[in-house]
Amino acid sequence: MKARIAEVFDSIQGEGLYLGEKQLFVRFFNCNLSCAYCDTKLDRFIEYEPRELFEEIKLYRDKFHSISFTGGEPLLYADFLREILKLTCGRGHRHYLETNGTLFFELEKLIDRLDIIAMDLKFPSSTGMGNLWHLHKKFLKIAAKKEVFLKAIICQATHEDDLKQAVEIIKETSPASVLVLQPNSYENQALLREKLIKFKELANQGGVTACVIPQIHKIMGIR
Repeated sequence: MKARIAEVFDSIQGEGLYLGEKQLFVRFFNCNLSCAYCDTKLDRFIEYEPRELFEEIKLYRDKFHSISFTGGEPLLYADFLREILKLTCGRGHRHYLETNGTLFFELEKLIDRLDIIAMDLKFPSSTGMGNLWHLHKKFLKIAAKKEVFLKAIICQATHEDDLKQAVEIIKETSPASVLVLQPNSYENQALLREKLIKFKELANQGGVTACVIPQIHKIMGIR
């Protein structure tokens, strides 16, 4: 059993509710989606067996908040992940999954060993792709068994209707979850500010806790 890993490194979390926490990042290669705003262009990888990856993780001896399994899309390697989580759990590590929130069957295999799930909501008007709401709803229903928060990229093209749909899904499936509105880092931030403020207010009025958090690691120039 092998997985394609693009990189393993330690840094601070640059987005979402755990902004600023020191983490060990395991970045998986490949994704099942192709979002217009994607900021992760991967062109190389090393193939690991679970035990090989575990031995590399053990080389990082400094204390860190959790292991962030990111991508790409980590759940493309669900069977591999199940094995590596067994090993890292035995050493007392916490597990933080960054995911596009579509592969709900794969999440079901791993949910018991995860601690925190940072789940994307892919707004159709932002991604340039089709409607993924039915997948997000099924995914969030499983993710809600653990600590989960949502992230949505907001672009100049993002429609208000997409936000309203997201609010309804969150209220129905995981009402305690926070929605992080994240400005598209490729667009003019000043132009997005008014939309972000409006979307935050609309979400809050709709009964969902929302906040605006940009990608701080890009602003600071760190990985």
